[in-house]
Amino acid sequence: MTKFVKKDQLSSSWYEIDAKNAVVGRLATVVSKIIRGKNKTTFTPHMDDGDFVVVKNIEQIKFTGKKYQNKTYYRHTGHPGGIKETTPEKLAEKKPGEVLKLAVKRMLPGGVLGRKQLSKLKIYSGSNHPHSAQNPQVIELGKLNSKNLARN
Repeated sequence: MTKFVKKDQLSSSWYEIDAKNAVVGRLATVVSKIIRGKNKTTFTPHMDDGDFVVVKNIEQIKFTGKKYQNKTYYRHTGHPGGIKETTPEKLAEKKPGEVLKLAVKRMLPGGVLGRKQLSKLKIYSGSNHPHSAQNPQVIELGKLNSKNLARN
């Protein structure tokens, strides 16, 4: 019989990841798993059981190959002929964290649950952030494996 977690049994913790020299896609997969709660034994697909993730030094994130100049992001204004396109290079100049946010957003479920889970992602330029009072647990991407995430 499958056990389901009740709302009052949910608990969230905080993680901190340094994005310095991290590849966007690989970082996004780690972040999305933590935000969804897939690193916990109590994972339930229809509930928000994830943890908060603070990503710092986002301006030093990397792309592999020539994707930084050649990859294209599309969006639509809603008006006829209103399709807009941009590259990660142009997007990073205006909004440095938007590239990672888009990558994580596309790995989360669509709808209300995905939007709620995406709000648990906090992205900051530089190494300072206002969430030090939550005592975030530091995750090093170079030494990452499933044991580092499954501590609950």
